[in-house]
Amino acid sequence: MYGAPNIIALVALASWPLITIVIFRKLAPGRAIIWSLLVAYLFLPPPPAAFDFPLMPALTKQTLPPVMAFLVLFFMFGREIRWLPRSNVAKILMVMFVVSPLATVLTNDEPVFWGQIGLPALRLMEAFALMVQQGFLLLPFIMGMNFLTREGDQRDLIFALVVLGLVYSILMLIEVRLSPQLNIWIYGYFQHNFEQMIRFGGFRPIVFLYHGLWVAFFALMVVAAAATLVRNSTGRMRSFAVFSTGYMWVVLVLCKSVASIAYSLVLVPLILFGGRLLQFRLAAALAFLAVVYPALRGAELVPTAWLVEQAASISPERANSLDFRFDNEAVLLERAELKPVFGWGSWGRNQILNAYTGEIETVTDGRWVITIGVFGWVGFLAEFGLLAWPVFVLVGKSFNAREAVRTTSPYLGPIALILGFNLFDLLPNATITTLTFLMSGMLLGHVEGLELRKRARKRRKLETVM
Repeated sequence: MYGAPNIIALVALASWPLITIVIFRKLAPGRAIIWSLLVAYLFLPPPPAAFDFPLMPALTKQTLPPVMAFLVLFFMFGREIRWLPRSNVAKILMVMFVVSPLATVLTNDEPVFWGQIGLPALRLMEAFALMVQQGFLLLPFIMGMNFLTREGDQRDLIFALVVLGLVYSILMLIEVRLSPQLNIWIYGYFQHNFEQMIRFGGFRPIVFLYHGLWVAFFALMVVAAAATLVRNSTGRMRSFAVFSTGYMWVVLVLCKSVASIAYSLVLVPLILFGGRLLQFRLAAALAFLAVVYPALRGAELVPTAWLVEQAASISPERANSLDFRFDNEAVLLERAELKPVFGWGSWGRNQILNAYTGEIETVTDGRWVITIGVFGWVGFLAEFGLLAWPVFVLVGKSFNAREAVRTTSPYLGPIALILGFNLFDLLPNATITTLTFLMSGMLLGHVEGLELRKRARKRRKLETVM
């Protein structure tokens, strides 16, 4: 990182509560949730810009926007908000997600040492902060589950992605041409390693996100959303969607992320031409791979050498990068096996430190290896299981043709696919965002809403017969 957050960065964060209120006064609750979270994710300054209060997780662009949106909704709807899903499995996973940090802290009451370098034991007060942090992460899921359950809400998300993606593409192209420095020019600092923004003889954009890979994956989401509009629109809107799909795919290529480009070659044709049942099943397959990958990796069933060879056929640089990731995964998994159930907790205890300098020697790229190292298998299954559960429910219903017809709004399959690819991308990267939780909550809320309506229809039939 270069520089430090300036006054503009802090004012932008500090003003977000007021902006949230304005958005909710202008738009219906569902649209206000979508636009407030998306705009904040794209334009607010990334960490280390934050407000860090004692005994609480830092309020960043990841946590402050959903907290403010939820507070406004709580003021508007109060007791009408459901905190837990109706599914017992989802309830258990949500409780595990929030409560497991307490067990993590209680099982890490000893300091750890690397030679003369040590890290302190975790204290009970840190359990509270970690549990609050997990609760903050869940807020988009809860909001999606409560307020974004209808077909119109799904279309609103798709449309917002396309519109904001087109706006953001201007900033992305500026950085591709001039170099990724918008965050420095506006907020006073560069949020990552500048060398990682140089790929294939040029620059890849980072704008106001965490890394160029996040920007590339957002561009992928926009391409998928535009393709969804192509399939489900007519007239001028369809022409607009066709242009947006082609244009944003070019922007995606300029982001220079091999993984996201490869995803698009599968995702876009599936959205344009694939049946809804196929869309559900591929999304579920990707989510399933994300959940079982750590077990396969630990059992050495992942063909890492073959994957590196395939990467070498594309680029020796990409092959070296992938090999480096696999080496670090092996070291971090070995470290995680020492505390497999609840993990090592925070403060870098899950990493390997240099015994003389105290510098962290390992690199954690994938969200899965971060989560297993910090919160153990319990925390991993809670997080990945909860995010994947709505997709599993959808694919379960897709085997029943009559149920499948009822559950398939034209936007449900594309959103499930976007979520499935996002979960799969958490294996090489840590591209989990408020949108990941929001989409998962939307899907679960939609399915559970259909169940309620189905029961209501049966009840009315019985009342008619009686």
